Amino acid sequence: MEILKFRTTEGEQAVGITKILEKIVAQSKISEGILVVYCPHTTAAIAINEGTDETFVLDLFSFLEAQTSKIPLTHPSNPKAHLKAAVIGNSKSIPISDGKLALGTWESVFLLDFDGPKERKVHVQIMDKS
Repeated sequence: MEILKFRTTEGEQAVGITKILEKIVAQSKISEGILVVYCPHTTAAIAINEGTDETFVLDLFSFLEAQTSKIPLTHPSNPKAHLKAAVIGNSKSIPISDGKLALGTWESVFLLDFDGPKERKVHVQIMDKS
């Protein structure tokens, strides 16, 4: 398992991590398996979606802000960030096929920080098919 560290610089920020994950898979020399990406923070998440157009992330943040603004919140410490992270989720599993991440043509993997700026960790583990 590898633990990656990122320092975010904004209150809400998306950090593209696809290239780093691809490098980890290539170095592993595993041709078939699963890569698991996990974020151990309650106000950050892992997302897979449109990675070729930066406006997607802006739309995602806007959508989540609109949803969390519609309801009364009672959690004492940044409840919107906790809800946003819970809705997106803190982990993703990605198949590895022929030594590469089996992502769709337009897909990228993001670390989403909803309560920055902070140092964030991402745990990465590869499970070999054999």
